[in-house]
Amino acid sequence: MTPTEAVGIALDDMRLLADVCGVNDYNLRVLERLMGVPVFVRGNELFLESPDACLRGLFTALIRQLLESIEEGMPASPDLITAIHASLAPDLPNPGGDRSCADFFKESAIQVPGAFSKVYPRTANQALYLRGLSTHDISMAIGPAGTGKTYLAVAWALREVLTKSRRRLVLTRPVVEAGESLGFLPGDLGQKISPYLRPLYDAMEALVPYDVVKRLEDNHTIEIAPLAYMRGRSLNNCVVILDEAQNTTKEQMKMFLTRIGEGSAAVVTGDITQIDLPRKSESGLVHALNVLSSIDDIFVCRMDGRDVVRNPLVRKIIDAYDSEI
Repeated sequence: MTPTEAVGIALDDMRLLADVCGVNDYNLRVLERLMGVPVFVRGNELFLESPDACLRGLFTALIRQLLESIEEGMPASPDLITAIHASLAPDLPNPGGDRSCADFFKESAIQVPGAFSKVYPRTANQALYLRGLSTHDISMAIGPAGTGKTYLAVAWALREVLTKSRRRLVLTRPVVEAGESLGFLPGDLGQKISPYLRPLYDAMEALVPYDVVKRLEDNHTIEIAPLAYMRGRSLNNCVVILDEAQNTTKEQMKMFLTRIGEGSAAVVTGDITQIDLPRKSESGLVHALNVLSSIDDIFVCRMDGRDVVRNPLVRKIIDAYDSEI
């Protein structure tokens, strides 16, 4: 019987060790699943037990690359660990191609002026999404809750307006309630639409201080534009984000996509598994994905449960619901 050997990696910084282990040691379970052998912590050392010298070497290289990524400011997410493993394991596809996975993620990151920290993608699909936003005038991100569709779109759009690459950020979404009627909301148009755009504001306020967002609103760099009021407009030199696009009708989606003017970029986000339209209405997002599939100039990023970064439990919930379909 081959004796089991262990390889240990000492980490002097306990906070760094906590980052590697993840919340409730979730990252250790990810490492065990990828390696197929026990991974554990003893004191300030991270251990892997295996009689296979190649596996022990793979583990050492993975942890070293993960530590380098953390030092660069990247979060130690399960998806980053999985992607680094794929880039090192010879029989698995590398999402970074010829580059290392960490380099692929770092090259896709964006710096928002005045932001609390640099925005890094946490999955390969998120990295491709950020690349697509920079190279296409119209981008569509389709995926379940928690995949970063809206957050990354807002981060990229804020960078565009704060670096003055684009003149204005326009936020819009269809006003459709999720299964319950809220009645008539008080206030002016901005106050009426504000609750529906709260997820976009949450993303902005998570990226930059509130006074930055307020300043952009006061000088009309950020504009709230209810989807129903956009007909007839031509939007030039701006970024337009259409959120919750699964709740548009076919007519609304066509109207929105044809508003894009010179020097503008449009980002369409939605989750086609959560459509709140009346049953007889076809989703404009689903229809657009079919009708526009032959246009190469439109970038489409399709995310799934593997891209959920909100909470590991959210991924399990989505997978459970998907299994019922």
